[in-house]
Amino acid sequence: MSENPSLYQIQPIGWVQSSLREVAEAPNQADRGAPSAWLVLAPEIRVGARDIEAGQRLLVLTWLHLARRDELATVPGDDPGGPERGVFSTRSPDRPNPIGLHPVTVLAVEPERLQVDGLEAVDGTPVIDLKPPIRPAER
Repeated sequence: MSENPSLYQIQPIGWVQSSLREVAEAPNQADRGAPSAWLVLAPEIRVGARDIEAGQRLLVLTWLHLARRDELATVPGDDPGGPERGVFSTRSPDRPNPIGLHPVTVLAVEPERLQVDGLEAVDGTPVIDLKPPIRPAER
């Protein structure tokens, strides 16, 4: 594996504004009680979100900045008595590239931010991209 840190760069397009302040407060999955949150968009990218509307489904990609990056094996949080598994077969945030993938529904649109339903990312989490979900015909 190449160790050239300048080879790839990700620039956040915004950040999460959430009532979740600590990782321990966040549910393992959004469907397990995560609160709604705001995606605050950087001024220079806001035009890229101009066609997003309330009711639309989105995939939010985040950089889980508080995650451990040296984890390769873990016991999944939804099966604490289960066997240790490789992180790439789990949804653990602790992994070499801690990219979060969050399917959400847009609740409200404001010029500088989007409100989304249940998002398990903590306040201040960098948002790295927004994408519409893949339609079944595209699979």
